[in-house]
Amino acid sequence: MECSSKRFAEVTVATLSGKLDHPSAAALEAALRPLIAQGMVDGSPLVIDFAGVTYISSMGLRVLMVAAKAMRGHARRIAAAALAPTVAEIFAIARFNHVLEVFPSVRDALAALSGQAVAAYDAGAR
Repeated sequence: MECSSKRFAEVTVATLSGKLDHPSAAALEAALRPLIAQGMVDGSPLVIDFAGVTYISSMGLRVLMVAAKAMRGHARRIAAAALAPTVAEIFAIARFNHVLEVFPSVRDALAALSGQAVAAYDAGAR
C-alpha cells in the first residue's frame, strides 16, 4: 500500500494504491493520521482517492471507519472517490456509503466539497 497527498485549495486528497489488507492496515492508519489531524485543526475536508486500490479487507475498512469517526466527531467531511469495481462492491456489501461519502471521481468529490478546490484541480489538470 502506498499513499501520497496533495492539497487543492482547502481540501486534501490522499491517493492510495495497492491492497488495503491486514498487512497494510497499519501503514494506511499511519498515512492517514497526519491528514486527519490537519483536518481537525484547520477544518479541511479529506478525499481518499481509491483509483489505484485493487482490494480492501475488513482491516482496511476498520481503518477507514476510525478515520471517518474522528473526522465526523469534529464536524469535518471525509469522502471516498474513484472506487474500482471490486472495491465498490466491498463498500456496497459493507454499506460503507453510510460511513464515507462516496463519489465516482476525485473531481466529483472536490466539486461537492469546495468550489475553490475543484477550480484548483481543474487548473492543475491542464
